[in-house]
Amino acid sequence: MNKITMPLDCKNMNSSGRKAHFPAAVLALAVVLGGCTVGPKYKVPTAQIPPAYKENQDWKVATPQDATVREKWWEVYNDPQLNALEDQVNVSNQSIAAAYANFQEARALIKEARSQYYPTVGTTPAITRERTVIGRGQSPSSASAFTETALPFEASWEPDLWGRVRNLVRENVAAAQVSSADLQNTTLSIHAEVAVDYLLLRGQDSLKELLDATVVAYQESLRLNRVLLQTGIGNDESVAQAEVQLEETQAEATNLGILRAQYEHAIALLTGQPASSLSIPQGPLKIPPPDTPLGIPSQLLERRPDIAAAERSMEQANAQIGVVTAAYYPNVTLSASGGIESTVISSLFTWPSRVWAVGPSAAETIFDAGLRRATIQQYQAAYDQAVANYRNTVLVAFQQVEDNISTSRILSRELGQQDTAVKSAERNLQIATNRYKLGIDPYLNVITAQTTLLSNQQTDLNLRIQQATTSVQLITALGGGWNVSQLPAASQMISKTQPTLQPASNPTN
Repeated sequence: MNKITMPLDCKNMNSSGRKAHFPAAVLALAVVLGGCTVGPKYKVPTAQIPPAYKENQDWKVATPQDATVREKWWEVYNDPQLNALEDQVNVSNQSIAAAYANFQEARALIKEARSQYYPTVGTTPAITRERTVIGRGQSPSSASAFTETALPFEASWEPDLWGRVRNLVRENVAAAQVSSADLQNTTLSIHAEVAVDYLLLRGQDSLKELLDATVVAYQESLRLNRVLLQTGIGNDESVAQAEVQLEETQAEATNLGILRAQYEHAIALLTGQPASSLSIPQGPLKIPPPDTPLGIPSQLLERRPDIAAAERSMEQANAQIGVVTAAYYPNVTLSASGGIESTVISSLFTWPSRVWAVGPSAAETIFDAGLRRATIQQYQAAYDQAVANYRNTVLVAFQQVEDNISTSRILSRELGQQDTAVKSAERNLQIATNRYKLGIDPYLNVITAQTTLLSNQQTDLNLRIQQATTSVQLITALGGGWNVSQLPAASQMISKTQPTLQPASNPTN
């Protein structure tokens, strides 16, 4: 549990920290100096960071020349088709467009909060026709009618003596930064999903290529068995077995089209296109896993947008405490009104027609049955929750990195073993085929050897597909090419100039 104190940063308070009285001179001084800022100071809480990645001790990704992942990280796969799809994501993906709109909404809330720094000025011009009756009763009455024209102006200003507005602005700036980080996290996730779906689609193409080649081999086996049957060497049972094996493999190859179509449709959705308008040409998986710079664990806190969002959420919660703490102190309002008012339109703009009023007012809650204290406790608890969420986000980030490093390490070793198994299965098939041709063994032995080879080849391909998708997940776990320096600063949020968001710009067309 994080204990939060509520210091009073105020040059206009006495040395004991008690609330001062408000004679006119002190009030004027408070206004000139800009008031005080109540509430706790914000400091980023610590998080547990390991000195090194545990899973990287026994196996290390080859160190590339670049020290960090590039912004367009998918280009490391050197696939023009993938690059074109990824470039389309920022332009047309609707989830990114929604996240961008949410960021724009958050920026507008900053402007709304900042408007409270300034006075409110209004006017209510009116022209009123009135008739009055004098001497009502038994005696004759007299009546008079006149038109009153008024052009009043009212102005009021509540100086931010206790920093309520400053904390409110700080809260909304932090919220907008959270929204910006969420936008980048959404963008990273969409890009990763496109890459994974594309690699899985290419994996289906490779499996289809393998099964098509296997069908050709099985067709040759069936032709051989039919020739042997015609010459009296073979038998009908072997022909039937070869036919069943061929037909099953053809059906399996056809079934691969289901997943491929679904991956293609998913990519169309992610790139903001109707599923019926995107067609990706057939092509096997030829993408080797790229070299991924891991960096050191402490850098992970600067590379993940979700961690940045969690950290900004803590400052937002911290600022909320300052906003509600200001309720302990008096609200001072400076108001003024003035204008011109006359019953004769010709004298409306003369000096005697002027009217005005000016004066301050103050409001202080004397008794609220513990409402303000409970409200502060509520927001202190919300801050503690934000701290816990931040630390948990950091722990999850390290888990994801370790998971994908270990998966890459184990897959690398397993692929070496599986390649050996494929070679052994090929040798076994060659032996079984030769023994069958010599009439030593039945054709069933050949079918068994063929099935074993195909199974090992499929396993090998599936491992390569998994290795490729794991490389994407590792890059994603490291934050892609994002860095906390790309998070818009408070000054950029307040500025009228649109802050540059990386890698997305304005995906709203």
